[in-house]
Amino acid sequence: MPRTRHTAAFALITVAALALTACGSGDPAAAPAGAAGTAAAKGKIPTQDVVSSVRKNQAAAALLPAGVRASGTLTIASSVGSPPGATYLPDGKTVAGTDIDIADAAARALGLRLKRETAAFEAILPALDSGKYNLGTGNFGVTDERRRTIDFVTYLNDGQGFAVRDDSKLTKVTDLTQLCGLTVGTAAGTTFEVTLEENRHRCADAGKKPYDVKTYSDPGAIWASLQQGRSDVVMSTINGLRYAVGQQEGVRFLNEFKRLDVGFAFKKGTPLAPAFQAAVNGLKADGAYDRILKKWGIGASAIETSQISPPEIK
Repeated sequence: MPRTRHTAAFALITVAALALTACGSGDPAAAPAGAAGTAAAKGKIPTQDVVSSVRKNQAAAALLPAGVRASGTLTIASSVGSPPGATYLPDGKTVAGTDIDIADAAARALGLRLKRETAAFEAILPALDSGKYNLGTGNFGVTDERRRTIDFVTYLNDGQGFAVRDDSKLTKVTDLTQLCGLTVGTAAGTTFEVTLEENRHRCADAGKKPYDVKTYSDPGAIWASLQQGRSDVVMSTINGLRYAVGQQEGVRFLNEFKRLDVGFAFKKGTPLAPAFQAAVNGLKADGAYDRILKKWGIGASAIETSQISPPEIK
């Protein structure tokens, strides 16, 4: 699609990012594993309830600290970006997505009520350390750097990938030096930004012009930069990219670059981790976990078992 026709496509992805008319992958029965489903491409909202049937997991709940069991409430910070991870429903207030469903299901299994606050992605991890929130969600990838200050309980396997306009000569990015001389758009405060910044020197080392990194806090702005030609390539989550390209003309998913485990984030040394790990594994055992992933069309992101702060996938 010519760049002069970016407006309609940008409107589509802005709607998807803000969930004014769409919030996730579609018909779960037809959605291919690891990709946005048929209905997602049509901008439909998956409305099936996959959480309320979850029953309390007594063994998992017994692992909670006594004070938490007594209060029955935890405060969760949720980053709301773009589907299928977390986005807003048409009312502009209700959040929905994989992160939301899994967190709500785990809370039900533990007999807890979550007091949810939406927060900027880059603000959540520091706020956990200060004690402002008990846990956070935001498709947080588990990295060795983050594990130094944050505890994770894994519930997905997603990772890093790329998307480009149809007119791009790129066919696959297997080495970041393939981006030399290009402008890469990505989200601020993410593993994508860290990966790009840590490897920028490789272009100069190879005698090539470094790539330029443009970061944005708003998902819609990332795609606008691509459609308008201010970015040559977008780096983001695998699942998010697959969804987004289904909402637009003139762009294509390029390839997966690196897989990462994704998990609930907690303050380092939290006593909550064992209970949430047991809750996630219980959801896998009773089928609720698979129903959530099927709803959002991301079956290929299923994990075999939940882990507490596993090493970064290399």
